[in-house]
Amino acid sequence: MIGIKGRLLAIVLAGSCVTAASAETPDEWIALGARVHGAFGAFIPLGIKIGLDAVNRLNAKPRELTVLYYDSDTSPCACFADGIAIATYASVGQRTLTIAPEKAPPGVAAVIVIRPRQGGPGFKYAIPMAALAKLGPMNKELDPRGRYDAVMATEGLFQVEAVP
Repeated sequence: MIGIKGRLLAIVLAGSCVTAASAETPDEWIALGARVHGAFGAFIPLGIKIGLDAVNRLNAKPRELTVLYYDSDTSPCACFADGIAIATYASVGQRTLTIAPEKAPPGVAAVIVIRPRQGGPGFKYAIPMAALAKLGPMNKELDPRGRYDAVMATEGLFQVEAVP
């Protein structure tokens, strides 16, 4: 009887570990973003927001998407890419996340093209430079949870369009 109970407990614990590994709560996203990026500024949750939008639009499961990220010369860093990576499960190591050598066009902090890994239509996201004016005060005035909540509630931080 103890053996059966022990096995059932192991199965339950194993299942809960899988659930805990997928960041589903704001606090889990914050912890994962801070661990991957080294801090949790407002650019990370915007990347998460974009990544989750793509996952939803493409009805994708983990590791089914590729990300091509175009940074700009005027963007402080490619921080958005880390948020997108954790939301989509894309990674440089799996060759599903690429930072393009070409730059994003003027007036845009970043352009991100997210597609199914097996090919096909996807979506292009553009983060206008105007979004940085909204994100900057969030970094200065809010703690990580405040940043997450503010970014998730703010509309107009990116544009999205379908790409063939």
